Amino acid sequence: MKIDLSVEAGGVRMASPLLMASGTFGFGREMDAFYDLSILGGICSKGLTVAPRLGNDPPRAAETASGMLNSVGLQNPGIDAFLEHELPFMRQTGCKTIVNIAGYSVEDYVAMAEKLTDEAIDAIELNLSCPNVRTGCMLIGSDPLQLTEVIQAVRAVTDKPIWAKLTPNVTSISQMAVAAADAGADAVVLINTLMGMAVDWKTRRPILKNNTGGLSGPAIKPVALRMVSEVYQQVDIPIIGVGGILCAEDVLDFMVAGASAVQIGTANLISPCAAVKITHDLRQLLGKENLTRISTLTGTLQLWS
Repeated sequence: MKIDLSVEAGGVRMASPLLMASGTFGFGREMDAFYDLSILGGICSKGLTVAPRLGNDPPRAAETASGMLNSVGLQNPGIDAFLEHELPFMRQTGCKTIVNIAGYSVEDYVAMAEKLTDEAIDAIELNLSCPNVRTGCMLIGSDPLQLTEVIQAVRAVTDKPIWAKLTPNVTSISQMAVAAADAGADAVVLINTLMGMAVDWKTRRPILKNNTGGLSGPAIKPVALRMVSEVYQQVDIPIIGVGGILCAEDVLDFMVAGASAVQIGTANLISPCAAVKITHDLRQLLGKENLTRISTLTGTLQLWS
């Protein structure tokens, strides 16, 4: 049986629903040594800023029960170095190129979007949710007015598809998703990491030098699923689900809950070839259920009344 894994999300047609999440896959160079990246739906670049960043001081990663905390702090080469050295590589991988940009102000996002608008990329992912920097990102994404201002300003300077990556660290994720959709986003990405902390009781210190970090991995999957399902009931634009996806069953859970595509993050750090196994297992699972197109599963969850 031929299984069609192709999906469309946020103005981008992809051969697979599997996107590699920003910050867990670099620009794809390291993973290119392990398998043919063309099997992927796309790669979301490391979060980029206007100027290069070294990120936060170490320690900046810590293992936790069923997950991990990170406070990398957007270490990246800057938008200009990316365009010169990394984008050419990403464009020849055979999958879609999604560029993640993170700003401290509206002007930052606009400046980077202007640089990207004439480049051969497939979508711009607005990082409105990184919890590991002291200004911008999550602070913008936690305020529907600021979120609206950023998306509208970026929409005014580019016709590229815009994906808004939202933070779960808010009272109402639906309010933020509706604001993003109304402002002109082509898709919302749910969810980025949850704010957390790990401590060493012997030293009486947080393990991370930044004190707090973003929790990812299987521990956050139930929260992410709930938010995807909630937002699916409220917006008409596609949702890209992310949060604790380790296996094919996780992918299908997110799609049934309302996601048109998904992003794989922490799983890449556990197993560099996670996407290869997930792709194989998706075909096996769909075949057993006599399902020929994975896209037909999106939004089929039947909530109890």
